Amino acid sequence: MQPLRFLTALPVFNEASHVTPVLDEVARYAADVLVVDDGSSDGTSELLAQRDDIRVLTHPENRGYGAALESAFRFAIDHDYDAIVTIDCDGQHEPQRICKLVEALKCADIVSGSRYLDTPLEAAKLAPADRRRINLSITQELNQRLGLNLTDAFCGFKAYRTCALQKLNVTEPGYAMPLELWVQAAHHKLRIVEVAVPLIYLDEKRSFGGSLDDARTRLEYYRRVIDKALAEVADVTVTDWPCGTLAASCSPC
Repeated sequence: MQPLRFLTALPVFNEASHVTPVLDEVARYAADVLVVDDGSSDGTSELLAQRDDIRVLTHPENRGYGAALESAFRFAIDHDYDAIVTIDCDGQHEPQRICKLVEALKCADIVSGSRYLDTPLEAAKLAPADRRRINLSITQELNQRLGLNLTDAFCGFKAYRTCALQKLNVTEPGYAMPLELWVQAAHHKLRIVEVAVPLIYLDEKRSFGGSLDDARTRLEYYRRVIDKALAEVADVTVTDWPCGTLAASCSPC
Protein backbone atom coordinates (compact mmCIF):
# COMPACT_ATOMS: atom_id res chain seq x y z
CA MET A 1 0.00 0.00 0.00
CA GLN A 2 1.35 3.41 -0.98
CA PRO A 3 1.89 5.82 1.92
CA LEU A 4 -0.80 8.47 2.21
CA ARG A 5 0.07 11.94 1.00
CA PHE A 6 -1.17 14.12 3.83
CA LEU A 7 -1.50 17.76 4.76
CA THR A 8 -1.12 18.97 8.34
CA ALA A 9 -3.37 21.94 9.09
CA LEU A 10 -3.54 24.31 12.04
CA PRO A 11 -6.47 26.70 12.64
CA VAL A 12 -4.99 29.82 14.24
CA PHE A 13 -6.54 32.88 15.86
CA ASN A 14 -4.41 35.28 17.90
CA GLU A 15 -1.72 32.72 18.82
CA ALA A 16 1.36 34.99 18.73
CA SER A 17 2.71 33.48 21.94
CA HIS A 18 2.49 29.88 20.66
CA VAL A 19 2.61 29.88 16.87
CA THR A 20 6.39 29.93 16.33
CA PRO A 21 7.40 27.09 18.70
CA VAL A 22 4.40 24.99 17.68
CA LEU A 23 5.14 25.36 13.97
CA ASP A 24 8.85 24.69 14.52
CA GLU A 25 7.88 21.35 16.05
CA VAL A 26 5.15 20.51 13.50
CA ALA A 27 7.59 21.12 10.64
CA ARG A 28 9.83 18.38 12.03
CA TYR A 29 7.15 15.74 11.46
CA ALA A 30 5.11 17.02 8.50
CA ALA A 31 6.32 17.95 5.03
CA ASP A 32 3.22 19.90 4.00
CA VAL A 33 1.87 22.36 6.57
CA LEU A 34 -1.05 24.74 6.17
CA VAL A 35 -2.00 27.44 8.66
CA VAL A 36 -5.48 28.93 8.44
CA ASP A 37 -5.10 32.38 9.97
CA ASP A 38 -8.64 33.15 11.10
CA GLY A 39 -8.46 36.93 11.24
CA SER A 40 -5.65 37.27 13.80
CA SER A 41 -4.87 40.79 15.03
CA ASP A 42 -2.20 40.20 17.70
CA GLY A 43 0.90 39.86 15.51
CA THR A 44 0.31 36.22 14.55
CA SER A 45 -0.02 37.15 10.86
CA GLU A 46 3.34 38.92 10.87
CA LEU A 47 5.03 35.90 12.44
CA LEU A 48 3.50 33.61 9.83
CA ALA A 49 4.72 35.89 7.03
CA GLN A 50 8.32 35.37 8.18
CA ARG A 51 8.21 31.62 7.50
CA ASP A 52 8.98 29.88 4.21
CA ASP A 53 8.21 26.34 5.37
CA ILE A 54 4.42 26.62 5.54
CA ARG A 55 1.45 27.72 3.47
CA VAL A 56 -0.94 30.29 4.91
CA LEU A 57 -4.61 30.70 4.11
CA THR A 58 -5.99 33.92 5.57
CA HIS A 59 -9.51 34.82 6.60
CA PRO A 60 -9.64 38.65 6.56
CA GLU A 61 -12.03 38.54 9.52
CA ASN A 62 -12.48 36.04 12.32
CA ARG A 63 -15.00 33.44 11.18
CA GLY A 64 -14.63 30.79 13.87
CA TYR A 65 -12.87 27.53 14.65
CA GLY A 66 -15.20 25.41 12.54
CA ALA A 67 -14.92 27.77 9.58
CA ALA A 68 -11.12 27.60 9.77
CA LEU A 69 -11.20 23.81 9.74
CA GLU A 70 -13.65 23.78 6.84
CA SER A 71 -11.22 25.96 4.86
CA ALA A 72 -8.44 23.49 5.66
CA PHE A 73 -10.59 20.55 4.55
CA ARG A 74 -11.41 22.28 1.28
CA PHE A 75 -7.73 23.08 0.65
CA ALA A 76 -6.74 19.44 1.19
CA ILE A 77 -9.47 18.20 -1.14
CA ASP A 78 -8.74 20.78 -3.84
CA HIS A 79 -5.01 19.97 -3.76
CA ASP A 80 -5.56 16.20 -4.02
CA TYR A 81 -4.18 15.15 -0.66
CA ASP A 82 -5.11 11.65 0.48
CA ALA A 83 -5.50 12.79 4.07
CA ILE A 84 -5.41 15.76 6.40
CA VAL A 85 -4.23 15.97 10.00
CA THR A 86 -5.61 18.79 12.15
CA ILE A 87 -3.71 20.01 15.17
CA ASP A 88 -4.39 22.98 17.43
CA CYS A 89 -1.84 25.75 17.88
CA ASP A 90 -2.03 26.15 21.64
CA GLY A 91 0.71 23.68 22.55
CA GLN A 92 -1.71 21.03 23.85
CA HIS A 93 -0.93 18.46 21.15
CA GLU A 94 2.32 16.62 20.48
CA PRO A 95 3.35 16.90 16.79
CA GLN A 96 5.51 13.78 17.04
CA ARG A 97 2.24 11.81 17.07
CA ILE A 98 1.16 13.08 13.64
CA CYS A 99 2.50 10.05 11.79
CA LYS A 100 0.82 7.70 14.27
CA LEU A 101 -2.55 9.21 13.43
CA VAL A 102 -1.86 8.94 9.69
CA GLU A 103 -0.78 5.32 10.11
CA ALA A 104 -4.09 4.52 11.80
CA LEU A 105 -5.95 5.76 8.69
CA LYS A 106 -5.03 2.48 6.99
CA CYS A 107 -8.17 1.03 8.52
CA ALA A 108 -10.25 4.13 9.22
CA ASP A 109 -11.83 7.17 7.65
CA ILE A 110 -11.40 9.34 10.76
CA VAL A 111 -8.75 8.90 13.45
CA SER A 112 -9.52 10.99 16.50
CA GLY A 113 -7.14 11.74 19.32
CA SER A 114 -8.56 11.00 22.75
CA ARG A 115 -7.22 12.61 25.91
CA TYR A 116 -9.27 10.23 28.05
CA LEU A 117 -8.83 6.84 26.34
CA ASP A 118 -5.92 5.64 28.47
CA THR A 119 -5.84 8.45 31.03
CA PRO A 120 -6.18 7.50 34.72
CA LEU A 121 -9.00 9.26 36.57
CA GLU A 122 -6.62 11.28 38.73
CA ALA A 123 -4.76 12.55 35.66
CA ALA A 124 -8.04 13.38 33.91
CA LYS A 125 -8.90 15.66 36.81
CA LEU A 126 -6.07 17.95 35.71
CA ALA A 127 -8.39 19.29 33.00
CA PRO A 128 -10.51 22.32 33.98
CA ALA A 129 -13.56 20.95 35.78
CA ASP A 130 -16.23 22.56 33.62
CA ARG A 131 -14.53 21.48 30.38
CA ARG A 132 -14.10 17.91 31.59
CA ARG A 133 -17.72 17.78 32.75
CA ILE A 134 -19.11 19.17 29.48
CA ASN A 135 -16.88 16.92 27.37
CA LEU A 136 -18.06 13.86 29.31
CA SER A 137 -21.71 14.85 29.06
CA ILE A 138 -21.65 15.63 25.34
CA THR A 139 -19.57 12.55 24.54
CA GLN A 140 -22.08 10.33 26.34
CA GLU A 141 -24.99 11.99 24.54
CA LEU A 142 -23.35 11.46 21.15
CA ASN A 143 -22.67 7.82 21.93
CA GLN A 144 -26.27 7.22 22.98
CA ARG A 145 -27.82 9.06 20.05
CA LEU A 146 -25.45 7.88 17.32
CA GLY A 147 -24.42 4.42 18.45
CA LEU A 148 -20.78 5.43 18.74
CA ASN A 149 -18.23 4.59 21.40
CA LEU A 150 -16.25 7.81 21.70
CA THR A 151 -14.29 8.81 24.79
CA ASP A 152 -13.42 12.38 23.72
CA ALA A 153 -15.80 14.30 21.45
CA PHE A 154 -13.77 17.50 21.29
CA CYS A 155 -10.09 16.71 20.73
CA GLY A 156 -8.79 18.82 17.84
CA PHE A 157 -5.97 16.40 17.01
CA LYS A 158 -7.44 14.27 14.23
CA ALA A 159 -6.66 12.66 10.88
CA TYR A 160 -9.17 12.29 8.06
CA ARG A 161 -9.22 10.64 4.66
CA THR A 162 -10.14 13.40 2.23
CA CYS A 163 -12.39 11.06 0.26
CA ALA A 164 -14.44 10.66 3.46
CA LEU A 165 -14.55 14.41 4.03
CA GLN A 166 -16.05 14.87 0.58
CA LYS A 167 -19.15 13.05 1.81
CA LEU A 168 -19.73 15.60 4.57
CA ASN A 169 -21.30 19.04 4.50
CA VAL A 170 -19.87 20.81 7.55
CA THR A 171 -21.34 24.29 8.00
CA GLU A 172 -21.10 25.08 11.73
CA PRO A 173 -18.50 27.89 12.03
CA GLY A 174 -17.89 27.76 15.77
CA TYR A 175 -16.40 25.46 18.40
CA ALA A 176 -19.26 22.97 18.05
CA MET A 177 -18.28 22.01 14.51
CA PRO A 178 -16.86 18.62 15.67
CA LEU A 179 -20.32 17.69 16.94
CA GLU A 180 -21.91 18.32 13.55
CA LEU A 181 -19.09 16.30 12.03
CA TRP A 182 -19.74 13.31 14.33
CA VAL A 183 -23.43 13.29 13.37
CA GLN A 184 -22.60 13.31 9.68
CA ALA A 185 -19.85 10.71 10.12
CA ALA A 186 -22.37 8.36 11.75
CA HIS A 187 -24.90 9.08 9.03
CA HIS A 188 -22.40 8.12 6.32
CA LYS A 189 -21.16 5.09 8.28
CA LEU A 190 -17.57 6.31 8.31
CA ARG A 191 -15.01 4.12 10.04
CA ILE A 192 -13.87 5.83 13.25
CA VAL A 193 -10.87 4.97 15.41
CA GLU A 194 -9.65 6.74 18.54
CA VAL A 195 -5.95 6.96 19.40
CA ALA A 196 -4.77 7.90 22.89
CA VAL A 197 -3.00 11.26 23.15
CA PRO A 198 -1.73 13.02 26.28
CA LEU A 199 -3.98 15.31 28.28
CA ILE A 200 -2.11 18.63 28.32
CA TYR A 201 -3.51 21.95 29.55
CA LEU A 202 -0.98 24.78 29.44
CA ASP A 203 -3.48 27.54 30.19
CA GLU A 204 -6.49 26.53 32.27
CA LYS A 205 -7.91 30.06 32.01
CA ARG A 206 -7.89 30.08 28.22
CA SER A 207 -11.05 31.77 27.00
CA PHE A 208 -13.63 30.62 24.46
CA GLY A 209 -14.67 34.24 24.06
CA GLY A 210 -17.93 36.04 24.75
CA SER A 211 -20.93 34.18 26.12
CA LEU A 212 -19.29 30.77 25.57
CA ASP A 213 -17.10 31.36 28.62
CA ASP A 214 -20.22 30.54 30.61
CA ALA A 215 -20.38 26.74 30.95
CA ARG A 216 -24.18 26.54 30.84
CA THR A 217 -24.38 28.69 27.72
CA ARG A 218 -21.67 26.58 26.08
CA LEU A 219 -23.49 23.32 26.87
CA GLU A 220 -26.76 24.68 25.48
CA TYR A 221 -24.96 25.76 22.30
CA TYR A 222 -23.42 22.31 21.84
CA ARG A 223 -26.81 20.64 22.25
CA ARG A 224 -28.45 22.99 19.75
CA VAL A 225 -25.82 22.10 17.16
CA ILE A 226 -26.31 18.36 17.75
CA ASP A 227 -30.10 18.68 17.47
CA LYS A 228 -29.81 20.71 14.27
CA ALA A 229 -27.36 18.23 12.73
CA LEU A 230 -29.60 15.30 13.63
CA ALA A 231 -32.62 17.03 12.13
CA GLU A 232 -30.70 17.44 8.87
CA VAL A 233 -29.88 13.72 8.70
CA ALA A 234 -33.02 12.30 10.23
CA ASP A 235 -32.16 8.68 9.41
CA VAL A 236 -28.93 8.41 11.41
CA THR A 237 -28.25 4.80 12.31
CA VAL A 238 -25.56 2.92 14.23
CA THR A 239 -22.31 2.88 12.28
CA ASP A 240 -21.18 -0.35 10.62
CA TRP A 241 -17.70 0.24 12.01
CA PRO A 242 -18.04 0.90 15.75
CA CYS A 243 -15.73 3.59 17.05
CA GLY A 244 -12.54 2.27 18.54
CA THR A 245 -12.26 -0.88 16.45
CA LEU A 246 -10.28 -1.61 13.31
CA ALA A 247 -11.77 -3.36 10.31
CA ALA A 248 -10.61 -6.91 9.69
CA SER A 249 -9.87 -5.94 6.11
CA CYS A 250 -9.21 -2.39 5.03
CA SER A 251 -10.49 -0.82 1.86
CA PRO A 252 -10.15 2.68 0.45
CA CYS A 253 -13.06 5.11 0.25
